[in-house]
Amino acid sequence: METRPSSEPALWPAPVARGPTDARVELPGSKSLTNRALVLAALANAPSVVRRALRSRDTELMAAALSTLGSTVVTSEDDWLVFPGPLRGGVIDCGLAGTVMRFVPPVAALARGMVHFDGDPHARTRPMSAVLDALRDLGAVIEDEERGTLPFTVSGRGRLHGGEVTIDASASSQFVSALLLAGASYTNGVVVRHVGPPVPSLPHIEMTLACLREHGVEVAVDGDTWTVPQTRIQATDVTIEPDLSSAAPFLMLAMTSGGRITVSGWPRSTTQAGDALRNLLGRMGAEVSLDESGLTVSAGESILGIDADLHDVGELAPAVAALCALAVTPSRLRGIAHIRGHETDRLTALATELGSLGASVTEQHDGLSFEPATLRGGAFHTYDDHRMAHAAVVVGSAVEGVLVENVATTAKTFPGFAEVWEGLVR
Repeated sequence: METRPSSEPALWPAPVARGPTDARVELPGSKSLTNRALVLAALANAPSVVRRALRSRDTELMAAALSTLGSTVVTSEDDWLVFPGPLRGGVIDCGLAGTVMRFVPPVAALARGMVHFDGDPHARTRPMSAVLDALRDLGAVIEDEERGTLPFTVSGRGRLHGGEVTIDASASSQFVSALLLAGASYTNGVVVRHVGPPVPSLPHIEMTLACLREHGVEVAVDGDTWTVPQTRIQATDVTIEPDLSSAAPFLMLAMTSGGRITVSGWPRSTTQAGDALRNLLGRMGAEVSLDESGLTVSAGESILGIDADLHDVGELAPAVAALCALAVTPSRLRGIAHIRGHETDRLTALATELGSLGASVTEQHDGLSFEPATLRGGAFHTYDDHRMAHAAVVVGSAVEGVLVENVATTAKTFPGFAEVWEGLVR
């Protein structure tokens, strides 16, 4: 976990719900879908439109990266235009975006020239070796001084022969998605075989497969093996779904305030991990309904604890953990050891920050357990992690005096989050 800063940055007083909140929320577009759509559009055979693209640091970093590599990405309107161009060398800033640091190197291997990758200080601790070693096995030339992390340089030769590769993707499903997104452009396509503990966040791989099929690329799946043939990626105008994981704190506000929240535009069918909130919040005591108006969560009599394996939906763990800390019965969150490798070690960060507010929380190797406790106010550090900020505001909506460090980090997936939140919590 990243060390807390030595000097205390400005702290944002999380507003407490003084009564039931009854509101409708419009979510921005999905970061995961936006960045997948941008990569495929940059590799497509003609220009594309990405409608309702999320405008955030991560997606703007992706647009900038693909522009550096030779595409023209026009982001001046709500709908973004992507004009593919010959791939070339350059310098890529990954920021703290896992999708940029993992999805773009397989594209860079097709460029003519050297492509140098670096990012924020904490990005240099996030695991990359599975992707880099796989690309080497497929014929790429990569220099990383054997670190397996940022910074590194990909020396492209204008093509990559591709073929079969075996990886351990147990640390992140992004390792598989990264190779599949670019694999159709390799001379021999790509066959990705996972060997190791179960791959986490499988809905994100399903999302990648759906995006590929939308662009005319059929993927054969046989257990933990994915086969992408060499195929021309078809230009396709796509419309980005709302970011369902960003709905977590808003839907939980219904429960902490004793009110009701509706999230508009919730899809009937989706590959997004955030759709699991329907089941999770129902099990934690809420009334949940989905109809033409959206997804509505209404508070039950109390917030109940939960025993849940979140292996496939680990991005929801911070917000769910915050709700568990407020529950009247014990909880156990399991299967999420992999979230130690996200923007920060989320398990240690959650145990530290929730514990500092009085939560009875125990950190395990793959999760957290909670006993009912009375929480108090205090500083909640986010470690530049948007999901940690979601956890902070959930607690802050029910507990007086929670001070959130760097609430602006929520802009990673929801620009203007703090202003929207303040407008709801009264």
